Amino acid sequence: MKTNRIGLAVCATVTSFCTAHSFAADFDTTVPMHDKGAATYYVSVSVNERVVSDFLVDTGSGYVTINKKILKQLMQEKGAVFVKKIAAVMADGSETVVPVYRLASLKLGDGCIIRDVDAAVMPGTTTNILGLSALKKAAPFTLSLTPPALALTNCNNGSV
Repeated sequence: MKTNRIGLAVCATVTSFCTAHSFAADFDTTVPMHDKGAATYYVSVSVNERVVSDFLVDTGSGYVTINKKILKQLMQEKGAVFVKKIAAVMADGSETVVPVYRLASLKLGDGCIIRDVDAAVMPGTTTNILGLSALKKAAPFTLSLTPPALALTNCNNGSV
């Protein structure tokens, strides 16, 4: 089962890369991505218009993930609401139970606002991930590598 999920994620990602150019005009918002090396792409994200961080774009992740540092900042402002706990599969294959919080909004780059996003909170100071719990709300979406960009359709481009 694990191999099939990885295979589907790779297939979806490759499909997005291949179709990005042909559908670019069909998308409402384009958010620049930047490469931090190792062929990983990041976008600037503002959580609840207060906490700004780079998020790794990961179409293989079911959830947006934030680290405990960001959760702590959000909790001080009552900007995150506990939803549930889930079993998360870590990069090394181990499983751990993590809490999921609902965030009022994510603002990708300068123009794409996605509301009411569920985010899993990972232990430590792990990399923040822009996963499918946000991306599917702005779907259809696609990735382009030249230039690196994330194109999205269903963004609320008004203020949060």
